[in-house]
Amino acid sequence: MRLIVLLFGLLILPSAPVSAEAEQPNSDGPLEAVVLLHGLARTDGAMRPLESRLSKAGYVVHNVSYPSTELAPEDLDAYLHDQVVACCQEAPRLHYVTHSLGGILVRAYLAEHETPNLGRVVMLAPPNHGSELVDLLGDSAAFRWALGSTAAQLGTDPHSLPNRLPPPHYEVGVIAGTRSINPLGSLVVPGPSDGTVSVRSTQLEGMSDFITISVSHTFIMRSEIVTSQVLEFLRNGRFKRSSP
Repeated sequence: MRLIVLLFGLLILPSAPVSAEAEQPNSDGPLEAVVLLHGLARTDGAMRPLESRLSKAGYVVHNVSYPSTELAPEDLDAYLHDQVVACCQEAPRLHYVTHSLGGILVRAYLAEHETPNLGRVVMLAPPNHGSELVDLLGDSAAFRWALGSTAAQLGTDPHSLPNRLPPPHYEVGVIAGTRSINPLGSLVVPGPSDGTVSVRSTQLEGMSDFITISVSHTFIMRSEIVTSQVLEFLRNGRFKRSSP
């Protein structure tokens, strides 16, 4: 149990709020909607700074809190469906911005549900090919007790939940972190990583764009630089590169 807390405790730490400067609202016509999905063992509170910034930019934001450690994948899919039907069927365009497990959840959801008003998807630190930390700990009873049955399916095995999902049929931008604040995770996850998910694992066949930013898995959704890139992709379908 102590090892699980050490490896995953950093994923659910609170952090200081990020400042949000004023944005030019999308004020022409009905407002586009954005659904935010947090990561494993977290709540909508983790995404509130991002919610605030997107709202200031003129989007109608639905920050969904879902029971990530309590439900199996198929039940999480049904839970998300109820949330989307309730909030967003009438939106002229519906985007998704996700952190970690949230990206896998939305991939599974969009593979099963037609979304005529679907816009773009931005994934922050998604384990699109699984995480080696789950390979190490996922079979333990303590891991399943602490993090649930869905978490145990997030390994790198070809039959894991992320690796069973089809490529996207929609525009996806992926942002990977390259800074680890989890020393134990850094020992287990190979190559460049955010301490929980390797940069390689975040990448997805068929993605529209991809960038890396020096942020950790725990705090990626709190970064002003990341949030600016999220807005860039939602508006233009591409991330912004610095001028040479």
